[in-house]
Amino acid sequence: MNHDPKHETKEKRSPFRAGLAVLLAAVVIGLATFWVMRRERGNAASTAGPAVVPTVAVVKVSREDLSKQVEYLAEFRPYAEVELHAKVSGYVSQISVDFGDKVKAGQLLATLEVPELEDEMHSAIAVELKAEADYTNAHLIYTRLQAVNRQHTNLVAQQDIDTAEANEQSTAAAIAAAKAEVGKYLTLSAYTNIWAPFDGVVTRRYADPGALIQAGTSSDTQALPLVRVSDNYHLRLDFPVTVDYVKDVKVGDKVSVRVDSLNGKTFTGTISRFTYDVDDKTRKMITEIEVPNPDLEIMPGMYAKLRLTVEKRPGALAIPIQAVNMGDTPTVMVVNRDNQIAQRTVKLGLETPFEYEVLSGLKEGDLVVIGKRGAFQAGETVAPQLQTLAKATAP
Repeated sequence: MNHDPKHETKEKRSPFRAGLAVLLAAVVIGLATFWVMRRERGNAASTAGPAVVPTVAVVKVSREDLSKQVEYLAEFRPYAEVELHAKVSGYVSQISVDFGDKVKAGQLLATLEVPELEDEMHSAIAVELKAEADYTNAHLIYTRLQAVNRQHTNLVAQQDIDTAEANEQSTAAAIAAAKAEVGKYLTLSAYTNIWAPFDGVVTRRYADPGALIQAGTSSDTQALPLVRVSDNYHLRLDFPVTVDYVKDVKVGDKVSVRVDSLNGKTFTGTISRFTYDVDDKTRKMITEIEVPNPDLEIMPGMYAKLRLTVEKRPGALAIPIQAVNMGDTPTVMVVNRDNQIAQRTVKLGLETPFEYEVLSGLKEGDLVVIGKRGAFQAGETVAPQLQTLAKATAP
């Protein structure tokens, strides 16, 4: 069999060339795949854009006038209230008012009839007239004796002159006593008329015409009054302030008053007076508000709810309640100048329904985080969004 060396060399080179072609193809495919993957990553990166910075709601630490309000329940009562008694005993001849009537100061309310009083006054007047007559006679005798003695010395005994003078003086004294007696009965007669001591309302009537009224001259008697008059045009509201807030009570301070029985009518009262004394049993001090009531809209006996402002802190550093995490120690989250979250420990003072007083740990103008404090961590970069919180007003 013939052997061709050229044919043998050609057969040996064919497998080498085939392997080289496969290797080149693999390299090309790999480069193409790498390029495609890199392009896809670049497209994905360009689509995603820069990292998103979360926004956070913040408020500024500011200075405000803080205070606390405490509630009290008080009952309206008349500014003045009296039961009118008769100074003398007698029968009611006339009574011109009944309960519910409005009266003016000095208005005649009732008249008593005391027949024996008139007789006694007439007797006193007669005694006065007799005393005046006796004085006239004694005076004439004394002046005549003096005239005779001046004209004829030693004609009239000095004893007679002295007796005439003493008689004149005693009759003059009798006139004064008689006049006083008449004045007494005139005064007693005036007491038969019962007058209104001030503008007000008759809140009770105790007697009718014909009733016998005993003189109410002492607190020990069981004398029946005629009427009761109350000054309802001005009312008093007394409320007990606890000893913790006595230091905050000042005459002239304003107090919010609400009357639920008048459909929630509200007005502002002014402290008029207080006792300057804390009761040793209740540890409270009685404080009073005067309430004008010209239309008699408010009735004595109605209740009112009072809101007294205490523990005033003018110009205090204040933050919202929702900015504070109480825990073991009160803390807040603040946004610093680099817009990063930082945690601060704070010391708090007065607590109001909406805010805390800050004693230390913050300064005016700091930005504190409100709400969702658990969603952020110290050192995290954020975009602060300043908020304005609306505060509810007390009714």
